[in-house]
Amino acid sequence: MKRLKGLVIPLGIILVWCIGSKFHMFNDYIIPSPVVVCSTTLELIKNGILLKNLEVSFARVFIGFFITFAVAFSMAIILGMKKELLPYLEPSLEFMRHVPPIAVIPILILWFGIGETSKLAVIFLATFFPIFSNTLNGVTNYDEKLLEVGEIFGFSSQDKFLKIILPQAVPSIITGVQLGLGYSWRSLMGAELIAASSGIGYMIMDAEQLSRPDIILVGIFSIGVLGYIVDYIFIKITSKFVHSWGREGGYGRTENRKSV
Repeated sequence: MKRLKGLVIPLGIILVWCIGSKFHMFNDYIIPSPVVVCSTTLELIKNGILLKNLEVSFARVFIGFFITFAVAFSMAIILGMKKELLPYLEPSLEFMRHVPPIAVIPILILWFGIGETSKLAVIFLATFFPIFSNTLNGVTNYDEKLLEVGEIFGFSSQDKFLKIILPQAVPSIITGVQLGLGYSWRSLMGAELIAASSGIGYMIMDAEQLSRPDIILVGIFSIGVLGYIVDYIFIKITSKFVHSWGREGGYGRTENRKSV
């Protein structure tokens, strides 16, 4: 029922779009009819253009995101455990956080060209801080009382981190990853619109130069649908992961209480 409610606005927009196109309330050149957009979508799928560009963009997001996650997550964990290092890095990180990734695209092109490296660098800059900041907040804002309980049970530093600090940080980490995925898509589209020879952003820009608003709309809808699917799959996977971890964590704590 909840999902059906979420379809009310999209279906309403499509209905207005259909009616407006049928009675020529919109400029057909600027806003193509749904029939034209559907026909263009089928054509782009048949000739492989749409799937090829989506595949290229998805691969860039996938690679760039996982490189960023590995760096941002590791760095946040290290700084969370070694808080004395934060004053040395915080000013530089704050400076970088306020620089929009789109602003550094020209210099990245000069350094790396229009190949994959510049696009992965843009994804890294856009995705790093949501993951890093949320992970760092998660591993630093823990319940001190639980650590005291861990000391009573004789937990080592590693046990305290793995059994107390990290489980509490999981929701923050998941939030950072989810935000990072969204930023990855947005930043990649910006990079592909400015400098690319393939990808869904390039397809949109090429369609703009060819005065093909129908292809532009296909590209926009494709980005939205694929982003929604990726986000939905991520939420489903992480929710199962958190629930299973919670059950295991609860079992472990029960066993510790029994042994004590």
